[in-house]
Amino acid sequence: MAPDVPERNDRKRAHRTDWMALLCGLLFVGVGVRYLTDPTPDPAIIGPILIGGLGIAGIAGILAKVIRKR
Repeated sequence: MAPDVPERNDRKRAHRTDWMALLCGLLFVGVGVRYLTDPTPDPAIIGPILIGGLGIAGIAGILAKVIRKR
């Protein structure tokens, strides 16, 4: 006789994409790779790109949250 085994729900739960974290991570990796290659980038150019990228990631995160609530 087999022991009583509780029934499992085999449906997989889908995880929602965290767009803010994804885009910030990609930006971080991109800036890191850029600093590893020659020539070293000018901080006066990378700074605004970094701030703009974080702003775009924030807007994407907010839009994804608004669309998800519908």
